[in-house]
Amino acid sequence: MKQLVSDRGAITAEYVIATLGGVAFAGLLILVMRSDAVRDLLFGLVARALGIQ
Repeated sequence: MKQLVSDRGAITAEYVIATLGGVAFAGLLILVMRSDAVRDLLFGLVARALGIQ
């Protein structure tokens, strides 16, 4: 049975979509991490874990 529609490039398109999703998520994380409240919270957690505070 002959396939009428080619699947060529489907895997590449899936990689592009996954990569764009990852880049969007990283951008969102960067925006959140630039917040002073989040930065202070994370610094406090790390400082307590290391016994600095």
